[in-house]
Amino acid sequence: MEEPDWHGWHTGYDSPGSLLWRRLRVVRAAISGVLDDGARSVVSLCAGQGRDLLPVLADHPARAGVSARLVELDERNVRLARQSAPEGVEVVTADAALTDAYTGAVPADLVLVCGVFGNITDADVRHTIGCLPMLCAPGATVIWTRHRREPDLGPQVCSWFAEEGFELQGLTQEDFTVGVHRYAGPPRPLEPGLRMFTF
Repeated sequence: MEEPDWHGWHTGYDSPGSLLWRRLRVVRAAISGVLDDGARSVVSLCAGQGRDLLPVLADHPARAGVSARLVELDERNVRLARQSAPEGVEVVTADAALTDAYTGAVPADLVLVCGVFGNITDADVRHTIGCLPMLCAPGATVIWTRHRREPDLGPQVCSWFAEEGFELQGLTQEDFTVGVHRYAGPPRPLEPGLRMFTF
């Protein structure tokens, strides 16, 4: 099976009114709100070109105090993200599915899992959600996205988050889903060498 072109995939963000364009606006608004509430450390899984976080940081009053690690495997996307990454933001070329990629950057106040759940198996979605507390500081926020093609997994995803100690803060459902959850469970140390999903 041919590997998807994750660099070319980003062109959907450049088409006003497209699903990706509309979803990006919702995600950016959610990120801005979390930064407004005081989040100062961020990790982003399968970060791509950083189009969700980096433009928000560029305009946010707290940008100088925010540290972030964006994890992305496609080197072309990494190069583009680095071009717009401000001081305090590192963009690393690594497999975002491996917990080792987050050593030294977690626990974080904000964890972005955007563009992931629609590209992995349901079993891996469940497993990943079970691993997310290891990336979260107390009270951290997780923002995730997924398509709504049948069968719509969104309600089950919310249920899985609840099982892992997350409280639903916001849910946008159009022809995509954007979920915002706050971690209310106990701290969990990062387990090295763990694979969360297969992309």
